[in-house]
Amino acid sequence: MLSVLVFAAVLIWIDTTILGIALERIADPRTGLGATPGELQWAVGSYALLFATALFAAGALGDRYGHRTILVAGLTVFGAASIWAAWAGDATGLILARGLMGLGGAMMMPTSMAIIGATFPAERRAGAIAAWSASSGVGVALGPLLGGVLVDHFWWGSVFLVNLPVVAIALVGVLLVVPNPKLVQRRRPDPLGLLLSTGGLALLAYGLIEAGQNTDWARWQVWAPVLGGLAVLTLFTVVEWRSAEPSFDPRLFRNSRFSAGNLALAALFFGITGQMFYGNFYLQGARGMSALDTGLAFLPGAIGVAVGSGLGARLAKRYRVGPVSGGALLVVGAGFLANLTFGLDTPLLWFCTVGFVSGIAMGMAIAPTVAAVIAVLPLDRMGAGSAVNNTVRQVGSVLGIALLGTILAATYRDRIAPALAGLPPSARDAAAPSAEHTRAVAEQLHQPDLATAANQAFMTAMHITATTGAVVAFAGGVLLLLAFRARKPAVEGDRVLSPTG
Repeated sequence: MLSVLVFAAVLIWIDTTILGIALERIADPRTGLGATPGELQWAVGSYALLFATALFAAGALGDRYGHRTILVAGLTVFGAASIWAAWAGDATGLILARGLMGLGGAMMMPTSMAIIGATFPAERRAGAIAAWSASSGVGVALGPLLGGVLVDHFWWGSVFLVNLPVVAIALVGVLLVVPNPKLVQRRRPDPLGLLLSTGGLALLAYGLIEAGQNTDWARWQVWAPVLGGLAVLTLFTVVEWRSAEPSFDPRLFRNSRFSAGNLALAALFFGITGQMFYGNFYLQGARGMSALDTGLAFLPGAIGVAVGSGLGARLAKRYRVGPVSGGALLVVGAGFLANLTFGLDTPLLWFCTVGFVSGIAMGMAIAPTVAAVIAVLPLDRMGAGSAVNNTVRQVGSVLGIALLGTILAATYRDRIAPALAGLPPSARDAAAPSAEHTRAVAEQLHQPDLATAANQAFMTAMHITATTGAVVAFAGGVLLLLAFRARKPAVEGDRVLSPTG
């Protein structure tokens, strides 16, 4: 049974990384959809948005109708959405399909964990959860490699078709060997909370992404949805605070360590998602690498995360969570700053080395922090805390792709503008959205100097974006160091993780 659940979970993690390899091809107006940076941000962000906001509803539905039932529904939705995404005729279709895939993923994650918790005895449960969690490392490593092979040999939509055999095998296995546990006391669905959280995040992300399409942040199309999103999210928090059975319990954030740990994780995933977004354009677009070579270049980072996760857990037991995870986040920030040394001719060995060291630091930051923020809660609140933790990380990803992607797009448009000034208006408009569009126009007009200007403008934009990610990561690291500084632990779980926090 556990192998079936692990096999199904790999799907979620493959899809978080595999699309990145295809972004360059999707953005190309000659070989893809000619998607703008904003459309690409939504293609990535819609997955994380629906994933984050539907987690609680999926868990409540599993309690009511059986977790296997919701898991099967999630796999089915994921498979159907993958077919839609593979043959999407335009960027809008791709965005909608990706959002539906995020919904399917949200139905799969909490139900898998609930099935493990309900069916494994206490002495085997920790090992089962660890094995299930290890699927993330497998999926993150496989995603870029599979994506590279498929994009190089087929077309960009083939990266989604790899999901279909996994879905089919997982469905058969789930139906044959996985039980269908339910809670005796069922949680009430929270449709208002789902609506407010999804709407608020969507408005906020829309405003941030819209800012990248035009550098004028004073436009109402930018500030109105941003302010509206913040207002809706504030209302969501008030509604959940007053609810007797909230799906997202904001009262948990009264614990300073829980708050600091979750904010630090959000900062980390904010930077990771943004870096993956611009990293693919750097390797495939600016440097002209193949999709497979790009996937191989990202592999050391994925291996580093796997290594760092185990290393961080062991070190935190000995040296405390604050110094280990907080220090690791500072190293992640330094890794983002190391992106400033990347140029068009930087040796790939240096790129891979930075990725490997950063990956180790990411793993060392994630594993002990997740364990620590759950352990500071009472036993009867750990389930709710775990759900909040998963959601906050996904929200960090949504905001990372929205804000860092916007900084990348807006900076590029500003830096490429002088090189486009002498072009005819139609060519200037066609070349302005992104480096991929500029290179396409440069090829049509036989102007290699324009392609060179596009690469230089992109590198400047990438460096500014990486610096922003570094600042956020440094803030997360400092927050962890302060929140988990040495003091007497409040609960037994904290003592197990770290004698002095």
